[in-house]
Amino acid sequence: MGMRFFLQLGLMAALGVPSLTLPAQNADLNFLNHNEPILDAHNCYPYQGQWSDRIQRALDSGFPVSIEQDLAWYVDPATGKGRVVVSHTPHPTGDEPTLEDYFFKQVSPVIKRAIAENKRSQWPLIVLHFDFKDNQTPLLEGLWEVLGRHEDWLSTAVKTNDPEKLSPIDRKPILVITEEADEQQRVFYDKLPVGAKLRLFGSAHTHPAPKNLTQQQQWHWAVTVSPEELIHERPTNYRRWWNGTWYQVEEGGEPRAGDWTEADNRRLHALVDDAHQRGFWVRFYALDGFAPSEDQGWGMSYNFGSREAVVERWKAAIAAGVNFIATNQYEALAKYLKQNSKELRPSATASMKK
Repeated sequence: MGMRFFLQLGLMAALGVPSLTLPAQNADLNFLNHNEPILDAHNCYPYQGQWSDRIQRALDSGFPVSIEQDLAWYVDPATGKGRVVVSHTPHPTGDEPTLEDYFFKQVSPVIKRAIAENKRSQWPLIVLHFDFKDNQTPLLEGLWEVLGRHEDWLSTAVKTNDPEKLSPIDRKPILVITEEADEQQRVFYDKLPVGAKLRLFGSAHTHPAPKNLTQQQQWHWAVTVSPEELIHERPTNYRRWWNGTWYQVEEGGEPRAGDWTEADNRRLHALVDDAHQRGFWVRFYALDGFAPSEDQGWGMSYNFGSREAVVERWKAAIAAGVNFIATNQYEALAKYLKQNSKELRPSATASMKK
């Protein structure tokens, strides 16, 4: 892990920092891109038929790459049959593409070529990141079945008899992650027998803000709460990453961010260092910077307002070691990243453009 890490552990021990911040047993952060940052392609799916090229754009940015897919459950009123669809809302109309069609069919040429070449040290090439629009059981169970059809492509781990005992992840071209809802853990982990394969991995619980705070008080709490309180657990065999929001770095988040300061930078490093010391990969969402005329369906919720402002944050996030840097500006961020298998890009995706 490096001398810097062990010096940090010694300092924490001297200061009496609780052992909770020590890494979980067998947490292998180097499994993913040698623990170096990668692009997280935010909202990488079409909205009402528009911007349907987002997966292609993400794949063209280089590897490894994280691709976010928001999921919903659509029930056909004519047949009563449900399906997992990629949707920006929890109320799909039926016009949305299925996860099978939109994601798995599009990445198939990349995955098949990767398996044929068998360069396992470069795997996983793709992180498939799910954001569920709701947690109804049919959606979760339907997703589990979809993943089962592609299990040979997925990085899996064996369920142990102790959740705090992390089994090693078997390298495959795709690593699947999901977020923190306990409903998801019940379907994707709790219901599985010991010895079964975990097909996806959840995120850590984030301590919520105290109740009865005003919005401004919530913003202030988010940037002043200690990392130890915010991420108050260690990894488990199922929960292996932490999903941070930029509201925890700069007060009021992206739309209200001022100049990037040294205090902001220290806050970012403190959050990342704490999560890594526990054994979690770290994601922050979503770092955009553009003028309104440049909007390509991205929206203003995560907009710092200019390319200059977001580049400063991208560089800071890379320097801090943020594993998943989420943005809607895929190509722009990719230029700043050291993606270790970019040589796969041209021939791997060429067949998808024909």
